[in-house]
Amino acid sequence: MSNVETEMPSTYPMNGGEGAYSYSKNSYFQRATTNVLKAMIDEAIIEKLDVEAHVSSCPATIRLADLGCSVGPNTFIAMQNAINAIQTNLTSRGLLTEMPEFQVFFNDHAANDFNTLFKSLPPEKPFYAAGVPGSFHGRLFPDSSLHFVHSQYALQWLSRIPDAMSNRNSLAWNKGKIHCTNASETVCNAYAGQFNKDMEAFLKARAEEVTAGGIVVLTMPGKPDDVPYSKIPVCLMYDLIGLSLMDMAKEGTISEEQVDCFNLPLYTASPAEIARLVKMDGSFHIEKMELLNTQTRYEGGVNAQEIVIHLRAGLEGIISKHFGSEIVGELFRRLMEKTREFSHLLDSSYKEGTLMFVVLKHH
Repeated sequence: MSNVETEMPSTYPMNGGEGAYSYSKNSYFQRATTNVLKAMIDEAIIEKLDVEAHVSSCPATIRLADLGCSVGPNTFIAMQNAINAIQTNLTSRGLLTEMPEFQVFFNDHAANDFNTLFKSLPPEKPFYAAGVPGSFHGRLFPDSSLHFVHSQYALQWLSRIPDAMSNRNSLAWNKGKIHCTNASETVCNAYAGQFNKDMEAFLKARAEEVTAGGIVVLTMPGKPDDVPYSKIPVCLMYDLIGLSLMDMAKEGTISEEQVDCFNLPLYTASPAEIARLVKMDGSFHIEKMELLNTQTRYEGGVNAQEIVIHLRAGLEGIISKHFGSEIVGELFRRLMEKTREFSHLLDSSYKEGTLMFVVLKHH
């Protein structure tokens, strides 16, 4: 067995359960993404996934993994879509006398609410399901055991905040801010450096786990190389959370030091960064990489309340851990006000391509 990383990464689970602010009830943006990308993922599987060698013996098993699956039901939809496409891939070649069995691994940090996830498992599922707790920045599976890997809205999470940002004497001390949006170049470089380390580790682990001819499909927030974070809608929202926290600090609800010590471990990468990291790893070929317009995903558009509740479902855990759960309701009430106050910035932000879609094929 290969050695695995022993340093435990930080965990940032989405809100579990099925309450009003749970991820399962407030992940419709991600579901819209799944629906829009279905045709693109189908095409990648049908045209690029090499499975003939793995189904020549009977009974054969095709193994899929969803990394950063959270609590569903989006993960089940994505995996079912992938299985359907693999079946199309196989039947179109006319090489099968019997359809292989499918095993799907649902991965997230150990703190993820796997109970809620598996309670919503489809009863008539055409696959064997297994939960795999652990960080995808390290090894999770045996060598050459996976044929298809999927990860949606997960790789933007950093495994940790860079050490330099925790030192008040460092140039990367991010005083009064909670993200690299509108921060100093040193802070932005610290974020980028940590993302590079994390992505290198992710690619190295997947290179060992994915079979030759297998594919990895990644979807994450993205931005063009020449567009600043301050023009990206989701990064603007992070900045508004920071402004809301600073208002609360000035009123004495929390301390400014608490805000200074808090940074969101989220990074929006560019295609150039991903291309460079994939090239450095050398194990994968980029079959497709595209920045997509996020606005086309939502029929009728979105409003401030939907955006804020969506952010709460994803960020409440990490905010509560640092500031205490008692401030969460007030913080997101203020964020709603800030969203309306600064709506002109959001309206004028860059929206043409802020969703990155990547298909990698293992050599």
